[in-house]
Amino acid sequence: MASLRELLSAPRYEVIPAKGTEQAVADWVPAGMTVAITASPVKGLEPTVELAEKLAARGYRVVPHLAARSVASQAHLDEIVTRLKAAGCDDVFVPGGDATHPAGPFDGALPLLERLDEMGRPFGRIGITGYPESHPKIHDDITVQAMWDKRKHATYLVSNVCFDPACLGRWIGRIRGRGVTLPLYVGLAGPAERGRLLKMAAVAGAAESARFITRHPGWILRFWAPGGYSPDRFLDRAAPVITSPAAGVAGLHLFTFNQLQPAEQWRTAALGRTGTDNKPLLAG
Repeated sequence: MASLRELLSAPRYEVIPAKGTEQAVADWVPAGMTVAITASPVKGLEPTVELAEKLAARGYRVVPHLAARSVASQAHLDEIVTRLKAAGCDDVFVPGGDATHPAGPFDGALPLLERLDEMGRPFGRIGITGYPESHPKIHDDITVQAMWDKRKHATYLVSNVCFDPACLGRWIGRIRGRGVTLPLYVGLAGPAERGRLLKMAAVAGAAESARFITRHPGWILRFWAPGGYSPDRFLDRAAPVITSPAAGVAGLHLFTFNQLQPAEQWRTAALGRTGTDNKPLLAG
């Protein structure tokens, strides 16, 4: 059974490739930690691969997002695999991706996962996504079935961010009951300031910001609601679920919005407040 202290000791940090991201990781993320790197449907996979190479050279465990709909061809895939392996990367996350039209032969994650199998599984670890809260365009039954279909090609599962611990618990029970036994990394939104979120939206560009808001309306509402969002409150309420042996939780996946300083400061403070008994992070 994992305690909150164990889960907070080595979360995965998710970052967005942008100007300054490499230095922010170097400044605030402890050496040797795992850094997941998103992929832009507008800019393609090059910024993701390039940042993965740079962070791997700095000693981080990198997990680039290999968005299926952004892979232009088999030759493109071969080049990406070669570069990532040369950088020492042995872990990738394979989502379908948000590109409106596929850039090449892969219209979703499953065909790309199958192709990686045909290539001899060049990566020792492969992650796939799950949706505790409903996907805006895909029915819950389909997302759970998709996890079942992809499970034999993957080694772990990462849940999309969820703000409702009860919803998270029901979803974990459902996928485990369905027979999806992959180790789970629970998606957790890190602390974020409104002004910095708006700045990130401006950096990402109007098209990507609009796409993000459309796909994740709950994120925006939570951060703008009175009192805002607190990772502490979520973890306190979710602790009985995510520390249960039946949940199969392997760790936390922290969505940082590139706000790495407040994310690491929060994690360090939360870690200092926890013990082996899973005591609440918040007083009172």
